[in-house]
Amino acid sequence: MALSPNNHEVEIYRYQGGKWMKINSLEEHVQRVTSIDWAPNSNRIVTCGADRNAYVWTEQGGQWKPMLVILRINRAATYVRWSPQETKFAVGSGARLISVCYFEQDNDWWVSKHIKKPLRSTVTSLDWHPNNVLIACGSTDFHARVFSAYIKEVDEKPAATPWGKKMTFGNMMAEFSNGGGGWVHSVSFSADGNKLVWVGHDSSVSIVNAASDSVMATVKTSNLPFTACSWITDNNILVAGHDCCPMMFSYDGNDKVAFKARLDEEKKAATKKVTAMMHFQSMDKRAQTVDEHITALGTIHQNTITQVSIYSGTKSNVTKFATSGIDGQLIIWDVKSLEARIAGLRIR
Repeated sequence: MALSPNNHEVEIYRYQGGKWMKINSLEEHVQRVTSIDWAPNSNRIVTCGADRNAYVWTEQGGQWKPMLVILRINRAATYVRWSPQETKFAVGSGARLISVCYFEQDNDWWVSKHIKKPLRSTVTSLDWHPNNVLIACGSTDFHARVFSAYIKEVDEKPAATPWGKKMTFGNMMAEFSNGGGGWVHSVSFSADGNKLVWVGHDSSVSIVNAASDSVMATVKTSNLPFTACSWITDNNILVAGHDCCPMMFSYDGNDKVAFKARLDEEKKAATKKVTAMMHFQSMDKRAQTVDEHITALGTIHQNTITQVSIYSGTKSNVTKFATSGIDGQLIIWDVKSLEARIAGLRIR
């Protein structure tokens, strides 16, 4: 597992002896690391940060060696994801563009091409289509978009998809407005690549099916804003955010999205009295005082969930998934256990 403790370092942990052990620390960034992605097949890690840099890390004899990526951006890098075939990766940034990066064998470095128009604000999230060419992005200009990231030096000529036929680099295949006016925080392609889901700061979940005339289906909820989403079956979506609880929504294939279940059982909130030691520790570490009583949430996560990841399975059949958040916890959830515990829940 690779993570950043909200600073310039990347820490690598290995699960052994029933607990996670730190085995490496990657220190090349000079400002906060904003995103990490680990390629499962090539065993390479890519990181990006607020220092406007990205690095590809390769393991050699138990040590990780960095290689600088030529991003050519003048604002912080915000999000990075490997393509399905791990031949390239994409980096979103505050520079209102996407850097699609690939390895240039002749010069032995990673170079990039830019997707710019019509992006008008920071790119917050990315997800690759299964064909290794199309890429979806969400941004703070209230839009979700699908672009072609075809690079002839890397990719074979792609076949037509329901998103369109013209796939020259940078061509925008589709554009959707998040109707409520909220930032788009996360996007996710379905397993077959025909459907796209995104969540917004207006607490909405939206889905488009390119194989069905790209009609947008949206449900607006009374929850706190969502920050992450992912398909876990062909018709079910995992969503999480400021409510500190993973939730499930379903898509019926007929342009309707519906809430299905909360996946963390609410328990009665616990309250504990603040000791003098806790009071002064808070003043020392955070330069602020704490209330006389601290109330713990009734959920496992005690603060915003910022990421949901597939731990076991594929987007068409997830058996385990992981959530991580601002509370510093990473939790692995077993789908079968959730079905057994939550009455009426069936995840298919």
